[in-house]
Amino acid sequence: MSGSGDSEIPEVPALEDPDLTDDPDEDARRARWTAAGTGALLALAGLAASVLRLTGSAPALVPVAYAVGAAVCALASVLGSRGRTRRALWLLILGVMVMAMGDQFD
Repeated sequence: MSGSGDSEIPEVPALEDPDLTDDPDEDARRARWTAAGTGALLALAGLAASVLRLTGSAPALVPVAYAVGAAVCALASVLGSRGRTRRALWLLILGVMVMAMGDQFD
């Protein structure tokens, strides 16, 4: 064996993982899409629940609560798409709470 056992291993540059990069623009875009999509989905669910409860024998307050909650979630969707994601999150929480209260009236 030769005396050159201390040979250095060349360093291989690390590949960048696209999920781990810190791109604030991409994070903001993802937050806007998430807020808008969640708001639209919850608004559609609240509207569907309102229509289903309207056709049943539930008190009148129940479909109104679902419709109001759906309207709040739709507003949150609009705000989220415009970049107001914090306000959209709180409005989504409020809209779901209004729909849950409507479910309690039944």
